[in-house]
Amino acid sequence: MSAFLTVFFSIFLAELGDKTQLATVLFASEDEQSKALVFAGASLALIASTGLAVMLGAMAERYLAMAPLKLLAGLGFVVIGVLMIGEHFRAA
Repeated sequence: MSAFLTVFFSIFLAELGDKTQLATVLFASEDEQSKALVFAGASLALIASTGLAVMLGAMAERYLAMAPLKLLAGLGFVVIGVLMIGEHFRAA
């Protein structure tokens, strides 16, 4: 159960304010759109893209060592974060 909650809250927090959520808000704000259909379409799209990510992760697990891959991904996020902070201070 702890793995489920970790994944749930990680993805939930990452998706807040994401461009996907903003697009869903825009679709739902249109008068002629059924809110139930917007919810169903957005939910199915997220399920499909998540399914693809899980399948790719399962395939990667067979062929790649996870420790170096996790390290590389972590370093990538740190580099992106540092670049974004630098961009913020340059723009100010």
